[in-house]
Amino acid sequence: MGIGEYVMEVAKPVLEFIAPMVPGEIFPYFFTMEMFQRALVAAVLVTLVAGVLGSFLLVRNLALIGDGLAHVSFGGVAVGVVLGASSPLWYALVFSVVSAILIHELQTRELLTGDASIAIFLTGMLALGLVVLRVFGGGITSEIDGYLFGSLLLIDEESLDLIATISIVSLISLMLLYSGLLSTTIDPLAARVQGLPVRAIGLVFSIITAAVVVSMVQVIGALLVTALLVTPAATGGLIGRSFRSCLIWAQIFGLSSVFLGLYLSAEYDSGSGAMIALVAASIFAAVAIMQIVWKTIIRPSDNWN
Repeated sequence: MGIGEYVMEVAKPVLEFIAPMVPGEIFPYFFTMEMFQRALVAAVLVTLVAGVLGSFLLVRNLALIGDGLAHVSFGGVAVGVVLGASSPLWYALVFSVVSAILIHELQTRELLTGDASIAIFLTGMLALGLVVLRVFGGGITSEIDGYLFGSLLLIDEESLDLIATISIVSLISLMLLYSGLLSTTIDPLAARVQGLPVRAIGLVFSIITAAVVVSMVQVIGALLVTALLVTPAATGGLIGRSFRSCLIWAQIFGLSSVFLGLYLSAEYDSGSGAMIALVAASIFAAVAIMQIVWKTIIRPSDNWN
């Protein structure tokens, strides 16, 4: 029995208990039917870890790496589909982890800036995936479309096992690295003087980011990963007064985006990934506008302190 099955055993009674209170005609099926329950559990798991990881990415000025690795993962998915793999996510995981290590090494050895290396891998691996599909795989099929823009129906038991394993291991790893990550982010030189393995921490963080991005592909799509990885964390950063409060707000905004996005996509028959991304962006816009109104109209005196 995989980790995904254990998670489902715990989640099923809770979901079925909540089901009678869920609004809508279609959305309640996410709490009662096993296929949709898997999708909902996977979405919640990746959102929880994305909120933590996204907050660290923003603090470390690495917001674009999620988008870059998501495009890299699509190249792995394309190769896996062409080779007939039962779960192309494993190929995506290998591609993303190797690319994350190479990007980190290019940056730490000062051979390329972080943005340049991300851009090269992003375009190169996306192009590889498109070429492989056109030449060997019959082009952009409905399955490939699901990986590009997210399709919860693609999440089977094997995929849930991989997503659950990545999410739980990544979340535990980030908690263990919490102090080290903050120290190396705020002052890398001081952290090195204190004996912290700055380079090793950065490498492990890059690998965790690559794995988490792969786990998010089926939920929100390779082209929309940043919407769930960065946007809730950025929204939390607008109102959080400390890093820990930003983490909490990122979770709140992330889960709100997922549940509201799934509800709207189910009731209006729209793509789940695109709707989640749209809701996340809308929440960010609303919070940003409220912050502007608060600082310029309601409490303008704060601008002079």
